[in-house]
Amino acid sequence: MIECNNLTFSYRKATPILKEFNLTLENGGIYGLLGKNGAGKSTLLYLMCGLLTPAAGEVLVNGVNVRRRLPSTLRDIFLVPEEFDLPSITLEDYCRINAPFYPDFSMEALKRNLETFEMPEKIHLGYLSMGQKKKAYMCFALACNTPILIMDEPTNGLDITSKVQFRRFLAAQMNENRIILISTHQVHDVELLLDHIVIVDNRQLLLNRKTSEITSRLRFFNTLGAPDTDDPRLLYSARGVGGFANIARREDPLDEETDLNLESLYELCCRNPKLVENIFNPDNTSEHEQLG
Repeated sequence: MIECNNLTFSYRKATPILKEFNLTLENGGIYGLLGKNGAGKSTLLYLMCGLLTPAAGEVLVNGVNVRRRLPSTLRDIFLVPEEFDLPSITLEDYCRINAPFYPDFSMEALKRNLETFEMPEKIHLGYLSMGQKKKAYMCFALACNTPILIMDEPTNGLDITSKVQFRRFLAAQMNENRIILISTHQVHDVELLLDHIVIVDNRQLLLNRKTSEITSRLRFFNTLGAPDTDDPRLLYSARGVGGFANIARREDPLDEETDLNLESLYELCCRNPKLVENIFNPDNTSEHEQLG
């Protein structure tokens, strides 16, 4: 479990990026963290890993403050940042140097992961393209079998085939004891994987819900023409390629449940956050989860 308790953070003396921010991530979920550039997503990820120190508040991983940087805590966390570089050595040497920090690392799992991405076992990291480096690094990350895996824009730099492989690759790794947190702008690459959505915008936490709860209350559908705007159930409609993407209240439990459209959901949350809050918090009680 990851608990962010009353986090406040700013770079130098600038306006706080996070202020009294609260969020809890339970085991057994693949979380999607969505928001515009500058919303504090990457900062939040680094705070969760203990790489940044908050001005106030704390991040607890299984009850332990991550800023203590205890080996027993750090071995449970693996971060795949958006941008990184790898040393000019073989993958075999990289594993020999880094795998001892992760007691559950599995060479057999690494070989399976490489096979999923159609990569050979004998590779030199210094000779790979950026996309190939990202795949190699993710193969190592998953082979470490850490209970917490955090990935910042993992599909950037991957071609179409690799993105399909990534989704298959990640879905096979999930279990009830693991947290996988993905921060991304490429919502179509991951939306079918996610079972929990966290949306931030304008320094506010707009949504923090399971996908099953979202689809139990909202219906996502497409129409060729503009929908009936007089329908009180209609919450959102936007013209897209081939028609309109729409969201409506799912008031009748017998209504067919639809697939989640993350792009439309994100736009609805940004356009009308109070409406979304009322849908999921009809008593209007505040969850006190806010970006500063």
